[in-house]
Amino acid sequence: MSRREVPINKRSPHISRVVVGYDRPLGTFFAQAITIDADGEEDCVIWQGTYPGELPTPRSAIALIEDYCDVPEDLARQLETDRLATLAQADGPNQQAAKRALIIGEAEPPRPKPGR
Repeated sequence: MSRREVPINKRSPHISRVVVGYDRPLGTFFAQAITIDADGEEDCVIWQGTYPGELPTPRSAIALIEDYCDVPEDLARQLETDRLATLAQADGPNQQAAKRALIIGEAEPPRPKPGR
């Protein structure tokens, strides 16, 4: 997973942090804009890219956060480079199990039926 913090602009003083990146196991880019609430706890104003393939391009993630930050000119290229760097990686057993649970609600891989 890549994770890049983006500088906040002066028009968004209520935002404490903006983050974008690429999540290889889910095959999606993600975007977060975070505030600090009255109790000092972090609260996400934006948190997208938590489902498989939800944000398929760097631009789809950047579009969500660009009102809150000064987007570096080469951010889309950096994010695409992050994605390309993961192409040879494969899911391990724990990631496979998590995907099964997340996507199809199945904790264990299907077992063959007896006699087959």
